[in-house]
Amino acid sequence: MQSIPMTAKGAEMLRKELNELKSVKRPQIIQAIAEAREHGDLKENAEYHAAREQQGFCEGRIQDIEAKLSNAQIIDVTKLPNTGKIIFGTTVTLLNVDTEEETTYRIVGDDEADLKQNMISVNSPIARGIIGKELDDVVPINTPAGVVEYEIIDVKYV
Repeated sequence: MQSIPMTAKGAEMLRKELNELKSVKRPQIIQAIAEAREHGDLKENAEYHAAREQQGFCEGRIQDIEAKLSNAQIIDVTKLPNTGKIIFGTTVTLLNVDTEEETTYRIVGDDEADLKQNMISVNSPIARGIIGKELDDVVPINTPAGVVEYEIIDVKYV
C-alpha cells in the first residue's frame, strides 16, 4: 500500500481521535445497543437500528484511521534545514502577481487540510504547482478561473 504523507501534528490528531473512538465512543454505542435490546422486538426498534448504524460508522472510522497511521510517512520539517525549497510541511507565503494579494499556506496531508486555517492538501493544485520551487520563483497555477501567477516570497520550515 502507498505511504501517506502526514505531519507530526496531523498524526497526533489522528491518534487522539482513534483513542477517543476506542475508549469513549465505542463503549457508549455498546451500551446504547444493550439498552435498545432490552426494549424487546428488534425488528421495529428504531433505537437499536440507529445504534447499530452508529456502531458501523464508528468501526469504519477506526479501521480507516488505523490504516492511515500504519501507512503514514510522518514528516517533521522543523528537523530539516531550511534550504528555501518548498517541500511537504513547509509554510509558504505567495504573492498574486496580478492583484498584489499575499496568502500564506501550509502544505499538509489530505486529512489535515483545512482552508479556513490556510492548510492546503499536498494534492491540491496550488501545492502541486509550488512543491519543488524555491524562494522568489514565479509559478503559474491552473485554477478554475484560469492561470494565476504567484511569486514565492517566503518559505518557512515551522
